[in-house]
Amino acid sequence: VAVSGTLLLILGLVILAKGGEMVRMIGNALALIGAGMLIGGAGLELADKYPDQAGAIMTAGGGLGGGVCGRALVWGGLTTRFVQGAILLMGLALHLAGVGVLAEQYQVAGAGQVLIFLYAAVAIAVAGWLVDLLFVTALAILPIAKMLDTGTGYFHAAYVFFSPEPTLTILQMGGLTAVMLWLAPRLAERAARHARTLAILGFIVANLSALVGSLFGDVVGETIWGPGWGYDSDMSFEEWEAASKAFAAKTLVISDHVYSVLWAIALIAVAAWSAHGGKRVLFNAALTFAGIHAYTQLFESFADEPLAYVIGGFAAIPLAWGAWRLNRWFLAREGQPERLE
Repeated sequence: VAVSGTLLLILGLVILAKGGEMVRMIGNALALIGAGMLIGGAGLELADKYPDQAGAIMTAGGGLGGGVCGRALVWGGLTTRFVQGAILLMGLALHLAGVGVLAEQYQVAGAGQVLIFLYAAVAIAVAGWLVDLLFVTALAILPIAKMLDTGTGYFHAAYVFFSPEPTLTILQMGGLTAVMLWLAPRLAERAARHARTLAILGFIVANLSALVGSLFGDVVGETIWGPGWGYDSDMSFEEWEAASKAFAAKTLVISDHVYSVLWAIALIAVAAWSAHGGKRVLFNAALTFAGIHAYTQLFESFADEPLAYVIGGFAAIPLAWGAWRLNRWFLAREGQPERLE
C-alpha cells in the first residue's frame, strides 16, 4: 500500500507540475489518495514489522510531510488547499503517533509526559488554524486536559468523565478560557474564531471538573505530588489509605458542599458577565451548567422523593422557555435576525 501510494503521489505531483488546467483534478485526486496510502501503509508497516524504529521514523516522516504542506498552505503550492490541508492532517496524525510510540518506548512520565501533551495541543491548534477547521482546533482540548489526567473512560455498561484533580483542572481551563477570550478581540477574525472555540471548550471542561468536585470534593494534589491512585500504587491498600489520610491532613481539602456553593457563585458571575458583554455562547454554556448543577444537587439530595422528579420535570419547561427568550433578546440587541426556532 505504501509503495503504491508513493507512486500515485509522485504521478499526481508530476501531472500538477506539467499538465494543464484540464487534468488538475486528476493530479489533485492522485496526490491526495497517494499521500493517504503512503502515510497509512507506512505507519502500519513500521508499527508491525519495525517497532523499535517506528517511533523515530513516524515522528520525522509525519513532521516533514506536515511541515511541507503547512508551508504550502501559507505560501502557496502546486495543489489545492483542500489536498494540502488533508495531507497536513494525515502527516500530523502520523507525527503525533510517532511521538506517542517514542514516549511509550522510553517510558516518559511526569513532567516529560506533560510537555508531550502540551506539544501535541499546540501542534493540533496550529494545524486547525492553518486548515481553518474549528473541529481540528477543538481537538487540542484533549491533550490539554490530559496534562492533569482529565479525560473519559469506559467500564462495564458505563462511559464516564473523570477529573482526578478538579481544582487544578479548573484553574488550568479557567486560565485557558481567560487567555483565549483576551486574545480573540485582538486577532483577525479568522484566528479569533479558533481562540473563541478553545475558550468555550476550556469553560466546558472546567465546569465538568466542577461537577466532579461538587459530588466528591477534592484533595488537591493527591494524584500528582501525593500518594496517587490507590489501584495504581505499589503499596498495599492499608498503606495507601494511611498515606492518603496523612497527605490530606497537610494539603488543601475542599468538601463537596463547599464546591457546590463556589460553583454556583461562579456560574452566576459568569452568566452575568457574559450577558453584559454580549458573549452569547458563553452565556448559554453557563446557563446549561447551572441547570446541570441544580438538577444534580436536587437528585443527589432527594433521590428517594418521587415529588423531586415531578418538580424537576415540570421545571425544565419554564427554564427552556426562559433560555429561548433570553437568546432572542441577545439577537435583537445585536441587530441580528432571530434565527432560533
